[in-house]
Amino acid sequence: MESKNTAVGPQPLSKELLEEKLAAFDSVPLFMKTLPGEETDDAVLAALQDLAHDGTPDEISQNFKEQGNEYFKGKRYREALGFYTQGVDAKPTDTMLQEALLCNRAACNLELKNYGSVLRDCSKALTLNPQSSKAFYRSSLALMALERFEEAIDCCTRCLSYDQDNKGVHAALERASSSKAQKDKKEKERQERLQREQAAKLQMNIAFRQRNLIVVSQEDSSNPYSPHFDPEDPTQRTLILPVFFLYPQHATSDVIPEFVEDTTFAAHLSTMFPPQAPPPEWDRNGEYVDGKLIIYAMTYRRRLLKVGKNMTLRDVCKAAKAKEGDAKDGLEVKDGCLTFVVVPKGDVEVKWVEEYKKTKNGQNA
Repeated sequence: MESKNTAVGPQPLSKELLEEKLAAFDSVPLFMKTLPGEETDDAVLAALQDLAHDGTPDEISQNFKEQGNEYFKGKRYREALGFYTQGVDAKPTDTMLQEALLCNRAACNLELKNYGSVLRDCSKALTLNPQSSKAFYRSSLALMALERFEEAIDCCTRCLSYDQDNKGVHAALERASSSKAQKDKKEKERQERLQREQAAKLQMNIAFRQRNLIVVSQEDSSNPYSPHFDPEDPTQRTLILPVFFLYPQHATSDVIPEFVEDTTFAAHLSTMFPPQAPPPEWDRNGEYVDGKLIIYAMTYRRRLLKVGKNMTLRDVCKAAKAKEGDAKDGLEVKDGCLTFVVVPKGDVEVKWVEEYKKTKNGQNA
């Protein structure tokens, strides 16, 4: 029986093996990406170094430019940039060659996102040739990447003043104009939002002064509640504030997230502690019942105000105002909230008031 020869075609290489074989070419003088900058004992390398720098500055620069072009076509931008740089460093006397090297190096830096280098090279190219379309075009792309749209538009406009049919520059101008319009719109919206916020803040500050409310802290950014005007009041005269009710002997509290200032305290207490309802878990003695509770407000100057159950929040704000000739006083707003103490009538109330006065006197001593 005759044996059959099975033909085996080219086999694909793994990525690692392919990179290894390509890297091996870098040690072969004719395939090197760049020539060594230091002296070498390799005769072939030495000859290539001499050859690369053999000739006039223009010839040397042209040689490096052509090598850079080959690498650029292969999308090997870093290697291409190195050749263009060597071409620039050779100091050619031909201004067109200088311009081309600078513009080509700018193209590499565009791909590498080195936008500052792009602008520097294009600026040098425009010094050599004020009508360098490539320099204007690449400058506009770099400026757009940096969101400097007005300058990008200026570059395109200058270029089109003498190169009217340049499609690339027309496209760049359209992109820059559209991006600038979007940026301007966002900035306008941001400014309008800031103005609204500032106006609202000013209006709130005026409302606080009118109600003798004194901000003592605004650090708790996690507080989901904040003072605001009643959205159902078109005159913007009714304030709504979050209010804490503290129960000191139980070290606990309740929050009323939206206390309308014209609402009475009795309305909230009757809802929170109705006589027929079971007491809260923390009120083991059943002391917190509507009709048997007293509310106190503490002012900025440590005055203690007894709040009648039929008083509104606006009434308490008026009562907290300092007497004529005394230092400024009012209710404290801490982290956007007002705080009141609620205690049962009788011994608990008396004990708490005495302790508060002791603390007040201790602070004033």
